Amino acid sequence: MPKVVVTGLGFICPIGNDQHTVVENLRAMRHGLSRYARFDDPGIPVRVAGLVKDFEVESTDPEDWKFPAAYKLRRETLRGFAPHVLYGHCALTQAVADAKLAPDDISNTDTGLFTASAGSAMMLHHNIARMKSHGVMKCSPMGIVSSVVGTLSYNLVASFKILGSSCGFASACASSGHALGFAWEEVASGRQKRMFVVGGEDGNLETILPFAGMRALSVNTDPDSASRPFDTARDGFVGSGGACAMVIEADDVAARRGAPVYCEMPGWGMASDGYNVAISHPDGSGLAHAMRVALRRSGMIPGEVDYINAHATSTPIGDTSEIRALKTVFGTTHPDPPAISSTKALTGHGLSLASILEANICAAAIKHGFMPGSAHIQNLDPEAAGLKIIRETVNERPHVAMSNSSGFGGANVALVFKSSGI
Repeated sequence: MPKVVVTGLGFICPIGNDQHTVVENLRAMRHGLSRYARFDDPGIPVRVAGLVKDFEVESTDPEDWKFPAAYKLRRETLRGFAPHVLYGHCALTQAVADAKLAPDDISNTDTGLFTASAGSAMMLHHNIARMKSHGVMKCSPMGIVSSVVGTLSYNLVASFKILGSSCGFASACASSGHALGFAWEEVASGRQKRMFVVGGEDGNLETILPFAGMRALSVNTDPDSASRPFDTARDGFVGSGGACAMVIEADDVAARRGAPVYCEMPGWGMASDGYNVAISHPDGSGLAHAMRVALRRSGMIPGEVDYINAHATSTPIGDTSEIRALKTVFGTTHPDPPAISSTKALTGHGLSLASILEANICAAAIKHGFMPGSAHIQNLDPEAAGLKIIRETVNERPHVAMSNSSGFGGANVALVFKSSGI
């Protein structure tokens, strides 16, 4: 069975639109959260979001959008896009260049693409409203392909001329974790030599605000403290958007073309809570099992993990559940416990985007030799006693990193990365 290695990363997210900027902001623990003008309404209880910079995509007409000139897209291609598809196209363009792939490396039956998104609520609402007010024949012929859950997948498959495996995943906040995990299966099994994984969300009012009805969003109006995983005063997550991409390959394929290698991905795990449609199991039992499966499939033990990028979104229930899961798997008495942080304090919670963004962060952390701190903690939750929650950046290379994700219905994913050559 071939080893699976990471050879390319792409970032469009609230803390930067390229790897260099993202890494610098992670090291400095600079967040990308701000007041969102569309939330400035007396009837809206939240004010803060993680917005993508240098893109103007609030219009429902893609021809009105503005984005960095480096990305060349034809009008007929844009017409089928939602905002997160544009983000995803740009992120995948970055990852392909980062992996030093030629056109023939991309469009062949040995290269596939798995994606994750919830579709575009903005575009779907616009098209349904227009159908009702003007009649179905007055709707855009591209209304379906720009709005439903599969839009990220089939737009990128067409744009990048993908000929190998392709599929879209929708498991809420674990979506891109599942996409990456099953992409790993494609490469590890030999069914594909290379896989692209892209996760994205619009990250606008229509995507984020419905979570206020669940009482899941922070009502803190200060961007400097609204997202504070593991803090006693956390009161909900801060929604965000963007897209990230990762290229994974069989190690022998990467070696033959002299590709840059960030790290190895030795395995992953998933498990379900079987508890509640919306909230995590109080004891984190499903996530604990997913982590154990990930370690077992990676041929590793808990004591070998140096860094964990926690799912922790800054909700009272979710963070506590994960703390308990971490204690179950890693204990509280190990002499050299793993460092733990939640980078959602900086990026906000990107929903379907979250897993691949945080997997990218783990890969970048291994390459660049640091572990990002968990920002905005003033009073650490007593539940976390015994865990090594790092509150400042640690300038040491993690040789083994784990990234956790949990979604609605108790869907849990754990992904493992390690320095190549260990």
